[in-house]
Amino acid sequence: MSSLPSWLYRPRTSLPDPEGLPRYVAPLPTWLEDLGLRLVWPVVLANVLGTLFGFWYYVPQLSVEPTALWVFVPDSPMATLFVACSLALWASGRGREWVHALGFYGCLVLGLWTPFVLLVFRAGFSYLPLPMYAFLFCSHLAMAVEAFVIHRYAEFRVRAVAVAFAWYLANLLLDYFVPVLGTPHHTFVPAESVGYAVGSFLGQPLLSGPIAHPTGAHLLAAAGAVTTTLLATFLALATRVAKLRVRVGAGAGAAD
Repeated sequence: MSSLPSWLYRPRTSLPDPEGLPRYVAPLPTWLEDLGLRLVWPVVLANVLGTLFGFWYYVPQLSVEPTALWVFVPDSPMATLFVACSLALWASGRGREWVHALGFYGCLVLGLWTPFVLLVFRAGFSYLPLPMYAFLFCSHLAMAVEAFVIHRYAEFRVRAVAVAFAWYLANLLLDYFVPVLGTPHHTFVPAESVGYAVGSFLGQPLLSGPIAHPTGAHLLAAAGAVTTTLLATFLALATRVAKLRVRVGAGAGAAD
């Protein structure tokens, strides 16, 4: 791939150096981190396409959700949009730490929550063709992997983590615990039901009628969302601590 143009496949010398962070915050091998960063623009494009597909996938739910809350409903498309912006900003030489933190949270939270839901409610997802089910499962796991590339160029400062935590805490509250303008707003799971179809848009049904949230299914989805959000918060702050420790250690070594 060395013959590819630099805008498509960045030279290794343009990448930030690995910092030797512990595996629990940087579990990917360095070669895979490097590959993701060298192919940053194709990765950005893949995330933008995933965002467009995601918004299309959410058309049925958006058709029955209050318009004022639409920004909080399509969680996975928002996550891929956040990470696309994060990678594009880094590749363009611009720093927006709060965008990087949002990208990390989004990829990790939705990259793990969606496969969890697909497994827990797998019988209910039988309406999905197997290729679509496999695509949703694997593409979201890839998002979780993508999250662990961000530490190479982001600092995970506490203020930036606070912004991301506030956004995803608001999502949690609206989705499961303090619904406003109607019922809880989390992504539909198969155990739930919505009235009936009243039309279509771009091949997706437009729905009408009340949304039913059976307690058991609602609590399972909530448990997964709370767990992944807490995990993202721990890992973001742990990454910040690990970076500071490495730098303090390097400074002490240089002084010696």
